[in-house]
Amino acid sequence: MSAPKKLFIKTYGCQMNVYDSERMAEALGGEGYVETKSPDDADMILLNTCHIREKAAEKVYSELGRFKGLKAEKPDLKIGVAGCVAQAEGQEIMRRQPLVDLVVGPQSYHRLPEMEAKAREGEKVLDTDFPEEDKFEKLKNRPKAKRGPTAFLTVQEGCDKFCAFCVVPYTRGAEVSRPADRILREAQDLVERGVREITLLGQNVNAYHGAGANGDMTLAQLIWELDKVDGLERIRFTTSHPNDMQDDLIEAHGTCAKLMPYLHLPVQAGSDKILKRMNRAHTAESYLRLIERIRAARPDILISGDFIVGFPEETEADFQATLDLVEEVKYGTAYSFKYSTRPGTPAAERPQVDPAEADDRLQRLQSLLTKQQREVQDSMVGRDVTVLFEKAGRFPGQMVGKSDYLHAVHVADCDRAIGDLARVRILSSGANSLAGALID
Repeated sequence: MSAPKKLFIKTYGCQMNVYDSERMAEALGGEGYVETKSPDDADMILLNTCHIREKAAEKVYSELGRFKGLKAEKPDLKIGVAGCVAQAEGQEIMRRQPLVDLVVGPQSYHRLPEMEAKAREGEKVLDTDFPEEDKFEKLKNRPKAKRGPTAFLTVQEGCDKFCAFCVVPYTRGAEVSRPADRILREAQDLVERGVREITLLGQNVNAYHGAGANGDMTLAQLIWELDKVDGLERIRFTTSHPNDMQDDLIEAHGTCAKLMPYLHLPVQAGSDKILKRMNRAHTAESYLRLIERIRAARPDILISGDFIVGFPEETEADFQATLDLVEEVKYGTAYSFKYSTRPGTPAAERPQVDPAEADDRLQRLQSLLTKQQREVQDSMVGRDVTVLFEKAGRFPGQMVGKSDYLHAVHVADCDRAIGDLARVRILSSGANSLAGALID
């Protein structure tokens, strides 16, 4: 029996890329590949790329350059580029880096076995189509390994919003939602393999409108169907758009016990002028009123957000409006970035904010967000939470897991196993995590 071939995958960017990398590993697992942690051991290297940040493509070319020596030593080594940079620059990647054997877009990775076979025959293979067949269905019978207690599950891909700063509509395509029965089947499979918490993924996840038994379903309706899956204890979803936060989804946050009290709801800016220039189609006021409704349904919910500072034409007054919104919402956690141009997007052609000024604004915003995050985390001390244990800690007898609110929690003298859920009293708050003790 021949030794298994080894596959090294490096994943960039969002949770959906993490999910896609898992599916690619399963697709190639059926062809005799096992994953390795080092590119030096690999028979195939795949870079699963992200195009959301400035100069993303250049970083990919730089990474590929590091493999030139390895390719010279191992002529049979196959190197592939997948994901959004592959979708955007497929032909250019092949032209600039002759060592690349295959390029596959995010909608075509179910074709990897066929592409790998052609590459083994010496052919250069490029597939960045938007095929009609369901890539998820094509992979459903691939070998599947035991899983950890948490997993991502893609339910929706693509976006129709066309925010002025974003490349997703061009690299992932139009909004497409998976049929509910296929999602439920995959969720059941994940639970049977040890998963207890599932995070539903989509570029615009709360726009989900997949086919159900009685017509298209909303995300809330899908969540209620997942609520019926025995062994599935926790449900989360990301990333949402304020304009698609429907009434039934808000209500579910208050009534569905398995839906965790954590919501990532990006606003991007607090200035209506900038929001309009971003093509966000909501206002600061409508966002704030939406937060009020969500907190009325679930008062203890932790709100997370995304912010872009230094967007083209942003003034100091516009930035102050963002700070004012942050002060009012009080975020439990947030992600903030200085605007960077994405080639091909409308905002890339507009007058840019001075980089030094944008840097200063980002520092001020992050200082405020860090203060709020610390206050929310410190407020957990003395409270009882439920923790899903995910791994052993650094010290003997210590276990680490996530609370209902997605805080990392360390528990000493813990006799629970990975995958167990337990009630924990929070005793202290550290820099980025909480410490607690089991409640008997």
